Amino acid sequence: MNKKIGFIGAGSMAESVIAGIVNAEILPTTNIMVTNKSNKKRLEKMEEDYNIRAISDTKRMVDACDILILATKPHDVQATISSIKEHIRSEQLVISVSAGISTDYISSLIGQDVSVIRAMPNTSAAVRQSATAIAAGKYADETHIKEAEELFSTIGPTTVVKEEDMHTVTGISGSGPAYIYYLVEAMEKAAVESGLAEETARKLITQTVIGAGNMLKNSEESAGELRKKIMSPNGTTQAGIDTLKRHDFEKIIIECVRSARQRSMELGERE
Repeated sequence: MNKKIGFIGAGSMAESVIAGIVNAEILPTTNIMVTNKSNKKRLEKMEEDYNIRAISDTKRMVDACDILILATKPHDVQATISSIKEHIRSEQLVISVSAGISTDYISSLIGQDVSVIRAMPNTSAAVRQSATAIAAGKYADETHIKEAEELFSTIGPTTVVKEEDMHTVTGISGSGPAYIYYLVEAMEKAAVESGLAEETARKLITQTVIGAGNMLKNSEESAGELRKKIMSPNGTTQAGIDTLKRHDFEKIIIECVRSARQRSMELGERE
């Protein structure tokens, strides 16, 4: 890829994507620029860590870039675009990773027929293992989708979805890593309370999660089928699963995803 990419916003999501792109070495790091509202120390740190260009003048960065990645908080999108829309050009591609914000809303703020793509990566982008969903706005064509796929495939597998499905995507793959980390925290706590060394517990649990993920990825069997294969009648796994069922674990997870999806929809309603 021979493009200049500018990140507007320097939070954890932007850093995760930047780290993945830098690790993939698909373009010179000097072609990657980042800016934010006011935290100069944050920009300096990212410039030092990734050898990218920290730009304090957002308008100057917009002028220099082929692809703009909006990585601001959802409530900052309107003010951000209003401050730069006079500098956005019709040939640029705008990619938003701001949760809940529609491509139509972004297009309306820009005020011209600019190609807009909505993407939802997750923080596993930092180790190039993100699950990223991509949805095209009305002015984006197959070329723009492929360009976005090329960019985000450097941080993990990409999937093109309908934009109306992005709220659900936010609830599963966008927020999903946090659910897994929360589960791991609980397993580590149980292990330590039972006398296992913290380092040993973390090592075993981490590999367990990695192994289960690879089984899901490489097996033709469903998650339910894989689970049942581990559950010997009246065995240890059965005892654990029975406890989860008694505490409505499945219902809790379903409500968890629904809550995240609903929050994504609420963020979009601010448009």
